[in-house]
Amino acid sequence: MRAALRTSLLSALAITTGSCGADLMTVRANDNRTPAGRMRGDTLHLRMVIATAEWYPGASDGSHISVTAFAEEGRAPQIPGPLIRVSEGTVIDVTLRNGLADSTIRVVGLAHAPSASDSTAVLAPGETRQLHFVAGATGTYLYRAIVGTPDQNVERETSSGAFVVDPVGGSASDRIFVMNIWSDLVDSVTYREALAINGRSFPHNESTTETLGDSVRWRWINASVREHPMHLHGFYFRIDGKGDGFVDTTLAPEARRMVVTETMMPFSTMRVVWQPDRIGNWLFHCHIGFHVSADAQLDPPGAHAHLSGDFKTHMAGLVLAMVVKAPPGWTEADEAVGRRLRLYAQEGKPRGRSPRALGYVIGEAGSGAPAPDSVEIPGRVLVLTRGVPTDITIINRLSEPTAVHWHGLELESYSDGMAGWSGIGTRVAPPVMPADSFVARLSLPRAGTFMYHTHLNDFEQLTSGMYGALLVLEPGERFDPDVDHVYVASWDGGGNGPPGFLLNGDSLPGPTTFRAGVAHRLRFLNIGMAERLRFSIRQDTTLVSWRPHAWDGADLPSAQRALRSATAVLDVGQTADFLFTPPRRGAYRLTVTSPGGRPHLEQRIVVR
Repeated sequence: MRAALRTSLLSALAITTGSCGADLMTVRANDNRTPAGRMRGDTLHLRMVIATAEWYPGASDGSHISVTAFAEEGRAPQIPGPLIRVSEGTVIDVTLRNGLADSTIRVVGLAHAPSASDSTAVLAPGETRQLHFVAGATGTYLYRAIVGTPDQNVERETSSGAFVVDPVGGSASDRIFVMNIWSDLVDSVTYREALAINGRSFPHNESTTETLGDSVRWRWINASVREHPMHLHGFYFRIDGKGDGFVDTTLAPEARRMVVTETMMPFSTMRVVWQPDRIGNWLFHCHIGFHVSADAQLDPPGAHAHLSGDFKTHMAGLVLAMVVKAPPGWTEADEAVGRRLRLYAQEGKPRGRSPRALGYVIGEAGSGAPAPDSVEIPGRVLVLTRGVPTDITIINRLSEPTAVHWHGLELESYSDGMAGWSGIGTRVAPPVMPADSFVARLSLPRAGTFMYHTHLNDFEQLTSGMYGALLVLEPGERFDPDVDHVYVASWDGGGNGPPGFLLNGDSLPGPTTFRAGVAHRLRFLNIGMAERLRFSIRQDTTLVSWRPHAWDGADLPSAQRALRSATAVLDVGQTADFLFTPPRRGAYRLTVTSPGGRPHLEQRIVVR
């Protein structure tokens, strides 16, 4: 299916690669560093037009597409649109012109203060409108143009931009990133698309450089109709604010969470802060496989891009690469190894919907090697101890390269698992080639629930079984599966049609037994290719109660641990822990559904 998809996409590309049309301007990628317009006294004057332009979301000499985009009058069109950034209370005068010859546009977010949900201006072809308003509440907002009647089969989310209102006196230094998407239906099941951050698709977008010990502040805007679970490698980030494009809510300190993956719903915003305390190369990316694969660009590299091990051909789309540099005089401390393990990447007999059965087998260093065709799906729960640095030797028995990402762990860059990027300077981690090995050093400063999974040829390797749960326990703590339950939700194969879902490697999980009156820790992980999942526990048809304990491996503050109904939604790449004390003996049901309730999986729990 992936090969057929690439063939369809490449065929479609043939008609659009070349020079721009003579009458159309070329889009300029907007890094959102320079505000648009001109201040005169207490008023921002801004003249904008929306017109058709040629966009090169990848290489400047690659394929291009005709899109609608905003521009300041007399300047090149921009994706995302011109940055509007003012202080609270600023008077704003916008002259807005519809430069399209045959389409009416609706501009949302500019007619009034950006916090007004009815802020819509309608302009007929060629019409000019004067908008006069006062910037509303401090926050991060979004303006966008809706051209004609939206088509549910395509996406034209290129005419949008950031609208930031700072407090009087200004904000701390930050960066603004806007995600835009364009897609077109090639045939009944395949799309040609461009997914971009600040106007460019990875690897053609910018990479950022941060300094060890600094506080990094980001404003992210999802200017698309898709959701995006955004994942940071190697570090936690704190959510300080969330918004829906019209209202930006600053979270109270007790409501803030430390996460490694956070969902951005369509046309939403978020403000985050994180502190890089380790040097090296890192990534921040959407965790939906379809949004960061090699096909998430106009010029797909071909069916075997992963064989090179170059992450710049293996990944594309919604990916931001970062380099954390050391200040002058900094030296890296060395850690003594406390434990050594082996992780075998192997292929066994096909099972389920996947044409291959790939997986991991764990062994203590010095123990005998497993049979070459033995596979455990998911990989065995890897139980480690906080504060005990652990070396894991990855031994590749597959016929293709692979790599392992230690999702959620705070570790050195070289061991992070992004082949061709993880590391620093010239010391960059290679892919683990067939019949070769690689040693990953896991620093374990935090106890919690994490995961390990492949980060190469994700469509095939991940949906064939290359993933597992990783638990870090406190020193002296013992893992007791009778009261500590791990639930790994995943996809079964990545072929055509709706995905098959697995819970701990089984599409029909058998019953399990709990003890009554005892607190059970439930650890949930979602490592599918896409789709949020709702985990719930009921007795008969009634939701029982549980107590939230941790999210993404980080313990929740006490204010967020109140007893609540036993249901929670996890996006791809998220983990969550809950404490559940069965109130009485009897039969219970653990269900895994879509957020709206469409059933996927169910397991019977017998409480004795």
